[in-house]
Formats: sequence, C-alpha cells, structure tokens
Amino acid sequence: MIFKKWETKGIINLPLKTKLLITYVLLTFIPMAFLGLAIYYQNIKSIEEEVGEYIPRLLKQANQNIENEISDLENLSNLIYNSSDVLKVLRGSPYQEKSALLEDKFTVENFLSNTYLDGTNSDILGAFLLSNNRTFISTKLNYEGFNFENEFLPYGEPHDFDANVKILLPHQVDLTFQGNPPYILLVKNIKDLDNRNNLGTLILAVQVNFIKEVLKDVDEEENATMWMMDQQGQIIFHTDQAKIGKVYTELNHFPLLNGSFRTTTANDRTLISVNQSHKNKWIVVHSIPLKYLTEGTDVVRNVSIIIFLVLVAITTVISIILAWTVTKPLHVLAGVMKDVEKGNLDVEIPIKSKDEVGILASSFRSMIHRIRELIKKNYQIKLNQKEAELYALQSQINPHFIYNTLETIGASVEEGEQEIVVEMVAILGKMLRYSLSNKENLVPIRNEVEHIQHYLTLQKYRFEERIQFEIDNELENKDYYTPKFILQPIVENAIKYGMQSRRMLQLSIFIKKVLEQSGKEYIEFNISDNGPGIEKNELEYLVQRLQSESWIKRDSGFGITNVHSRIVMMFGNDFGLTIESRKEEGTAMIITIPIIRKEDVERFITKYEGGDPYDED
Repeated sequence: MIFKKWETKGIINLPLKTKLLITYVLLTFIPMAFLGLAIYYQNIKSIEEEVGEYIPRLLKQANQNIENEISDLENLSNLIYNSSDVLKVLRGSPYQEKSALLEDKFTVENFLSNTYLDGTNSDILGAFLLSNNRTFISTKLNYEGFNFENEFLPYGEPHDFDANVKILLPHQVDLTFQGNPPYILLVKNIKDLDNRNNLGTLILAVQVNFIKEVLKDVDEEENATMWMMDQQGQIIFHTDQAKIGKVYTELNHFPLLNGSFRTTTANDRTLISVNQSHKNKWIVVHSIPLKYLTEGTDVVRNVSIIIFLVLVAITTVISIILAWTVTKPLHVLAGVMKDVEKGNLDVEIPIKSKDEVGILASSFRSMIHRIRELIKKNYQIKLNQKEAELYALQSQINPHFIYNTLETIGASVEEGEQEIVVEMVAILGKMLRYSLSNKENLVPIRNEVEHIQHYLTLQKYRFEERIQFEIDNELENKDYYTPKFILQPIVENAIKYGMQSRRMLQLSIFIKKVLEQSGKEYIEFNISDNGPGIEKNELEYLVQRLQSESWIKRDSGFGITNVHSRIVMMFGNDFGLTIESRKEEGTAMIITIPIIRKEDVERFITKYEGGDPYDED
C-alpha cells in the first residue's frame, strides 16, 4: 500500500540524487556515530602520544643511571692499587716454592674477599685475578666453568684492553653461578704504574640487580614488560627472569632505537618505547598493550555503541524502504552487465524508469548495440593487423650483417684462406637456415644460443682481435624454450655502438634460471659489454620508449624495442627487456622470459595466436 502511494506521487521516478538526499536526511545518526568515533580515537591517540613521549624520557634517565652504576663498579677495579701487598705479589715471579705460592694466594684472595665481596658491594658475585700463570679467585657463590686454559683469556697472559673496562655478557663466557643469577663481567688490565708493565687481568662478576632497581622506578604498571639487551638482541635483564640470556630476534624490525612506536604482537596492539645508551649501546625496552592504556575510554566507546545500535534499529526500516527504490533496478542492471561480461551481447534490459538508473540503462543498451556492430566490422581486421605486425617484427633482420659477412668471405678467398672460408660459409648457411625457418615462434634455448654463437664467430672473423666474447649457458642441459631471435638484435646493437669507441670490445652473455624469494621463477638473459655506455638522458628516453605502446614504429634502436615488444606481446608486461648502463662503463641488457618447457610450448603458442596474449590460464 505504501509503495503504491509512492508510485502515484512519482517518487519512483525521482532523480537518484534526490533519493540519496532523502536517505541522507533520515540517516542523520551517521554524523553522530562518526563524531563519537572521532572523539574516542582522538582520546586514544592523545593517550598514546603522551605515553609515547613520557616513557622514552624515563628510559633515557634510566639508561643514564645504569651507566652511572656501571661507572661506579668500574672504579672498584682501581682499589687493587691500594694494597701494596697485592701489588708485590703480582710483581713477583710465579716460579716459587709451593708454600710461597700458597702464601701469595692467601694474601691476594683475602684482599679480593675483603675488598669486593663485603657487605658494601652486595651485587658482586665473584672476583677473578689472573697474573703470570696464576689465578686468584674469591666468590660468594659456587660456580662452574670458567676454565681459563680454554677460555676467551688464555691462562696467565696479559691482555691489552687499553685503560678501559671491557664488559662481557654471560653468553660470551662459560661461567655459571649457583642458582643461575644473571650477571655481567667487568674485565680490566692491572698495570704497574711505575714501569707501565701489565701485572694481570681483574675480572669482576656483577649481579644485575642494580638494573632491576633502576628500571622498576620507570613504570609501576603491572601489565608493562621491560628488558635491557645489547645491540645483538642478547637480553641482559628482563622482568621475566626466564628470558634473561636469550636473544630477542625482533630487534632488527624496530624502526627506531630512541622513541616510541606501535606494533601488533599476538593479535594485541602494543606500544613499545626504546632508548639506547650512549656509552655501552645497551637498549632499554618498555612494552605495554594499548588496551591497558585506554581502559577508561573503552567505557565511553561501549556507551556510544549502545546508542548507535538503538539508532540503527530505528532507522533501518526507513532505510530499507527508501533503498529498495534504488537498489532493485541497480541489481537488475548489474545482472545484465554480468551476462554481457560473459560474452552474451543478446540481452534485454527491462529497466524503463526515467531517473539516473533509467538513463544509465538506456546508455548501456545503446552501447551494447554499438559493440555488436563494431565487432562485426572490426574483429577480423584487428586480428589480421595483429598478425601482420607480429610478422613484421619477426622479419626485420639487419641485412648489413649478410653483406659484411660476404665481404669478409670474399677477402678470405682472395687471401687463400680456404679453411676459414669453408667454415664461414658453413656457419652462414646454418644461420640462414635458422633465420628462414618461420614455422616456430618458440625454439629451444640451446638453438638460440648456438645461433648467436655462430653470429659472434663470424663477427670475430671480421674484426679479429677487436672483439672478444664469452657465453655462459647454465641451462645448456635443460629442455627450456625461448622466443626466436631475441639475442641477435641486442648483440648487433652492442657491436654497432661499441666498435665505434672501443679498440677492443668485450661481450659477455649469461643465461640462468632465477628463483625469487616470493617463489616466482623465470629465465634471465644478461648481455653486457664494455662499450661507451648510454647518457642518462638517452637511457631515460629509451626506457620510456620500451614502456610505451608504440612498439611497431621503425626507427633508431628498433632492434631493442623489437625484442621487448615481442616478449611483452607473447608473455605480458611482467617480462621483457631492461637496460642498465653508465657512461664510459658499459651497458647490460637483461631479458626475462617465463620458464617454458617442451610440454608448455603448444599452450603458449595457442594462447598467443588465439588472440589475447595476456589471458591467464
């Protein structure tokens, strides 16, 4: 009843624009929804930006505090100079009686224990002093490993770490303390300040509790995760102790090392803040899922969703009634278009309305009628034109080569070089037989390589030492196919321009199969020379010509465009010819074609000769 009243009032014939305006007025809840979403996401963005700026500043201060703590620990190594007894032992000879050695050991280890392992240095797990094939060890906890005869420091040798303290991580040494506490090693040479000699090496094992104490002041949010690692991702400290000593493999994917960024881990959007210290280059990371930062705004979001759903329920009925007058004729027209897309041009369009959809249907009806007429007139003409263009591309071979070859043969005859003449005539005959055989568009790669080898051999007879060439065919034993005559035009071009400016031209041809990481396979022909190269402007112009559709116009550089156009016409725009060149450094022409095996030849030829070379199987 409602629809009949609308029809009598002419609403169904109103312009489409008017219908959309009516729908827009009725659906005013959309601006409200967008406004609510904009406020919600703006609040989230503000929170993320505030935290993203605040946390890195705290991390920077934490890094500075950690470096200060390490500097204080490094200064502990200088305390050894306060003991004249220890220095006397270190300066003494290691070749003593056993009783003297035990006495020295007691003196040094007692000093190490009282100096480094007392209550004021609670983080130091152990002290190791190496000097003249002697080891003095004092530790708080039992330990395993650290066999100095096989370790990173050869037993008893002096080591030059300059005046600095070297920091080693647990994964760099074989040392484990009871209870497996995380630690770092501070290694420093002990030098005799009087005569500048090395007295030994002091190694302090320091527990990383001081890092934990510094980092816990950064953020007390229980849902946050924090850790410290070196530049290779080796974790020095982590809030999850089980991860200490492991490698954080995602470090290489960090877009920055000072600041904040968002990422997605385990389906959760996470805010990661990082800061790298200046001295040790250690990296502190703070990671927290964004949902814990936006819990307050989620309440607003949920209320907005409820209001939005209520409005949707009210306006849906009205929207369906109004949209019906628009969507029904569009669905009919879409169905007709699908039939036309499948090739059925004998269709009827039942839409008779006078609105924009009706005008569109009328225009589509006229277009189909016009297409039917054009197909009858032009279809066969286009096919014939394409065949003629392809034949022209394949037939345009440089006649100067035959003329120059015959001149070389004539000169050899006059000089009495019969064997060379016989060989050149035989090679020329094979080349002409290969060139005149137009029955096959695709030939084995080995045949194409043999043809270009014949061509270069004749050029070698002509130019003698002025031309050198090498051919490396990795696919010699493979039964792969290629379009015919794709190498000779490129080589001709290289010889033409290379011989003008080079006393000796070197040509290299490499043929191989390429497998990309994406899984795409193709065959690559690389023809390079040491010729004069191509000016940048000329190279850009030539590349632009290759990318244009005006392939078949014959002008300078036709041999290159010939090869490129044939490959594109046969295999599509994913394949063809690319050029790399620098002035005075030479040129490389790279041809790519798909992998065509013997069983694929007929399919490629049928697809190509059947009409559209770009159709997929």
